[in-house]
Amino acid sequence: MAATLVVPGLNGSAEGHWQRHWARDHATASIVRQSSWSKPVLHEWLANLETAIERTGEAWLVTHSLGCLLAANLARRPIASRVKGALLVAPCDLERTARLHPGIIDFGAMPDTPLPFPTIAVGSRNDPYMAFEQLHRIAFFWGSDVVDLGYAGHINIASGFGRWEQGYDLFAALATKADQRNVRRPAARPLEVLFGTLH
Repeated sequence: MAATLVVPGLNGSAEGHWQRHWARDHATASIVRQSSWSKPVLHEWLANLETAIERTGEAWLVTHSLGCLLAANLARRPIASRVKGALLVAPCDLERTARLHPGIIDFGAMPDTPLPFPTIAVGSRNDPYMAFEQLHRIAFFWGSDVVDLGYAGHINIASGFGRWEQGYDLFAALATKADQRNVRRPAARPLEVLFGTLH
């Protein structure tokens, strides 16, 4: 079975965050480490993610916030062929995130290139880091299905997300999506039909 790389965002994922639980709950999962969680620099974070993928051979990605954008920046990189799929939870909008955390993020432009691996973007209607309408726009560019968690904030500790077992169900749906890659992707968003608005 391919390894799962858990990819945190700005400031990492503190103890109690669902990503920490994920890494403990799954024997094949590990957290991608960065040299500086508080001052993200795209080329440094990308190099560390690529190294982690190279070490595993091929991998699933389970990402949060800025980690989603890190995964999206793999789009044109050769190593993207080793990514089996990515669960993109609470992607952040770079412009909005820079306003909330001025002067500390060096991540270039918002990635809008189609991703060559299957993805599911999990979003919230009141995420302070990404307007819900913007989430749908960027998911369209990435080629991601969207799952709506309703009013779930930034899907982090502050909004009540410790161990998040519903995420494990979404990951299973991602694996099914990857298995069906050769089937033409329908215009409707099948996971919204399957899961509805999740709270």
